[in-house]
Amino acid sequence: MTQWLLDNWIELVGTIAGLVYIFLELHQRASMWAVGIITSSMYILVFFQSKFYADMGLQVYYVCISVYGWYMWKQGGTNKSELPVQKLKVPLSLLLIGITSILWLSIAFILINYTDSPIPYWDAFTTALSITATWMLAHKYLEQWLVWVVVNAVSIYLYWNKELYATVVLFTVYLILAIVGYRLWRKTMR
Repeated sequence: MTQWLLDNWIELVGTIAGLVYIFLELHQRASMWAVGIITSSMYILVFFQSKFYADMGLQVYYVCISVYGWYMWKQGGTNKSELPVQKLKVPLSLLLIGITSILWLSIAFILINYTDSPIPYWDAFTTALSITATWMLAHKYLEQWLVWVVVNAVSIYLYWNKELYATVVLFTVYLILAIVGYRLWRKTMR
């Protein structure tokens, strides 16, 4: 056990920070964005070592969008007020599906041609969906939770196969809490 902790301390710190992050997100606390920077910084290293290159790039995106998300949550509402939870409209949904599909294919192309990724299509799939879901989160769209359900379910399988067990636990919790988060956020809209 001690050796595992020594070998996997970065993943463990990222996992703990990720659990704090999701708790803060469930309760719509803007401080989640700062904790997200810590989580993502740890996972940049974890995913590089595991050859999940798209996921590693995604963590860089998370660090950047955390600044944007914090601003949007605090001042993105009417008259620079706190942003409320909102529902996604059909035209924007269709646009996001199109953008996500283009991202998926583009990321897969890069992974296939320029990396030694063992699972380029799945890595690209979860990355593209995560980019979209995080943008939706920054704008407090309720439906981002549903996208996270898909991302987390697929990610659990991928990380299990790479023996990233602490990350499997984290993403299992994320999966359960995505369902809980959807229900909690929906209640705040009434």
